Amino acid sequence: MTAMRRGALAAAGAAACFGVTVPLVQRFGRDVGPWTTAALLYSGAAILAVLTPERAKESLRPHAVRVVVIALLGAAAAPALLAMGLRRIDGASASLLLGFEAAFTVLFARALYRERITRRLMLALALMLAGAIVLVRPTLAAPRSSVGAALVLVAVLCWAADSAIMRPLSDLPPAKVVRAKSLVGVVASLAVAVVTREPIPALEHAGLLLACGALGYGVSLRLYLAAQHHVGAARTASVFSVAPFFGAGVALALHERGDLVSLSIAAVLLAAGAVTQATERYEHKVSATASRT
Repeated sequence: MTAMRRGALAAAGAAACFGVTVPLVQRFGRDVGPWTTAALLYSGAAILAVLTPERAKESLRPHAVRVVVIALLGAAAAPALLAMGLRRIDGASASLLLGFEAAFTVLFARALYRERITRRLMLALALMLAGAIVLVRPTLAAPRSSVGAALVLVAVLCWAADSAIMRPLSDLPPAKVVRAKSLVGVVASLAVAVVTREPIPALEHAGLLLACGALGYGVSLRLYLAAQHHVGAARTASVFSVAPFFGAGVALALHERGDLVSLSIAAVLLAAGAVTQATERYEHKVSATASRT
């Protein structure tokens, strides 16, 4: 199996794990504060990482600042903003809005690492952006929904920055990266939850959010790191853009329906963008440690 194929499969797996949890977080976190939700989600990821055997001895100390930055962006701010947005917008629309992450991450990857952006990739991103715009437009007539969409988009921007900044960590042991990022994020989120006096959640909801975190933020992040290791930040983000389809599918199954016409048009545009990118031929230079992940 080529490095490109391994990377694509890992990114698709990460997308599936993350995507399906978005509407579940909306359902299980309705009576839970946003910062408490963020803490529970990444507690689940941290628990999974702690239970995962890790033989590699590489230290994260040289990357301490980078770990703190990605933790604050991706493990504290982003999930809290997503939780806030999910209170104001339907699950299917919120899931499809995640399609913006690919465009944001590609731009960050280009700015930070000078990753090559082909015309085909730009076309794919344009289609995805068009789909997301179609999705956002109906919310503008409803202040509550438009605020919800804005919060989800800011969360997506935080995750895109997190993904791009995390790129140099993709050669390190995934479990260590997930554990460190998750623990810092949990501490930061809990601190804000305590200061803002968010209520203690019911045990059942806390357990369900922990499970969502283990799958959508623990397993997903490990697969995402493996994909970045093989194909780079920009290509990983593009394949990861299929995540919205998994989330929208689960949301529709749970009857979290929004504007079906807009959802249908947006889904077609996002699917066209994902197919355009997935059929691009690209070879990424793989480091000598590729076999480890």
